[in-house]
Amino acid sequence: MKKATFLLSAIATSVLLASCGGDPEEKTGAEDATCTYSYNEGMTSLDWTAYKTSAKVPVDGSFNSFEISAESGSDPKKVAESMSFTINTSSVETNNPERNVKIAEHFFKTINTEVITGEVKSLKDDGTAIVSITMNSVTFDVKGKYTLEDRDFSFTASIDVSSWNGLTGIEALNTVCKELHTGEDGVSKLWSEVAISFSTKLKSDCN
Repeated sequence: MKKATFLLSAIATSVLLASCGGDPEEKTGAEDATCTYSYNEGMTSLDWTAYKTSAKVPVDGSFNSFEISAESGSDPKKVAESMSFTINTSSVETNNPERNVKIAEHFFKTINTEVITGEVKSLKDDGTAIVSITMNSVTFDVKGKYTLEDRDFSFTASIDVSSWNGLTGIEALNTVCKELHTGEDGVSKLWSEVAISFSTKLKSDCN
């Protein structure tokens, strides 16, 4: 009788342990990977769109020479927020060599701007970005929009070069390009408004 009671007790204890504890050495899941993010030069584009004629015909361009620096870290947003840049204005590229020379010579040289520099000042939770841009010895904060999804970061904004006292450059460039900037209404016009965009894909090193 004692042997039967002991056997029943052992079985009950085994069932209780199996239902409540499981294997004490069983792992609950893999640990999260730790990633370090950094700027990726090879995945970066910097573009702009200017406008000519009264009809506001777009002229697209970019720059062939620019440098961007940023800190590395575990938070992609903080990496993007640490970015600063230097743009060589003589490297302006519009897929038209003659136009490239005119922009470099008559716009950027007129406003004494061999390089454009700047930095990201803040990336807000509502998708608003503040980027500081220095040109023609003037520093001005530009408000734009940004997106950051996983490692993909982009920034877009519309600027007015008059904020950097750049209207003399607009006038000089419009003078040498008068015929090309003349629309069907007979008016020659180069707008001071320029759309700018920047995009990059951060590198990640996870372990």
